[in-house]
Amino acid sequence: MKYMNKLLKIGLVATLFAVAFASCVPQKKMLYLKDAQMAAENISKEYVNDRTIDYKLQPGDNLYIRFLNTIDERSAASLTGYMGGNSSTNTMSSDASIYLQSYTLDVDGNIELPLTGKINLKNLTVDQAKEKLQTEVNKFVNQTTLIVKMSNFNLTVLGEVLHPGMYKVYQSQINLFEAIAMAGDKTSFAKNDEVKIIRQTDHGSEIVTVDLGQADILSSPYYYLKPNDIVYVEPLKIKQWGFTTFPYSTVISVVTLGVTLYSIFMYKKGGQ
Repeated sequence: MKYMNKLLKIGLVATLFAVAFASCVPQKKMLYLKDAQMAAENISKEYVNDRTIDYKLQPGDNLYIRFLNTIDERSAASLTGYMGGNSSTNTMSSDASIYLQSYTLDVDGNIELPLTGKINLKNLTVDQAKEKLQTEVNKFVNQTTLIVKMSNFNLTVLGEVLHPGMYKVYQSQINLFEAIAMAGDKTSFAKNDEVKIIRQTDHGSEIVTVDLGQADILSSPYYYLKPNDIVYVEPLKIKQWGFTTFPYSTVISVVTLGVTLYSIFMYKKGGQ
């Protein structure tokens, strides 16, 4: 009898320890930008990162091009209509309208304007493309200013985030934390130290692993994302069987089951 009581107690204690300590996600694994020295000394630290917009245009990219004439509005409207229909009155209410109102680089990296013909923009930044287009347009029309922007800055965020999917970015640049925030932030099972960025290159794709838990990510060349980047937040191994918070209901259920079994055993023992 004493042996059985001791065995039940050991089993219950072992179960409680296993549930409480082995299956909860430690808080330190969930933190961004950990820096023990900075926290201890209560100091600020600067992380240098040159915010350069160096994305090179590639075949399949879409450019929104708007033509403004400085002479008068009628000339601007006439020029805009002639140069492809990108007028200031057009509204970009959907992805389809953005696509239809933009110019797509063909397989060779060319776009074709009604007035100038084909112009190659491959491997140019948006600013360089604007300068080249402006030079070509000036050969045919005077007093015209061009507005050139990327119209298909797409980002894909997958893995341990609340809302994985592909997102449209309507700005020239976005950083890694902004992208994760756009996807609703990471879940409690996210693996901070192994976030993968998949990026297109001239020779294919590259995969880079970054650590969101370290503050030096702010100085990484991969802190700012580029069009068509894929961000994959890996899950912790504990996700297969773990808990994000202390499982009070599970513990109570285990204890209740143990007490019930013990009571049944004692009842049967007393009836013998």
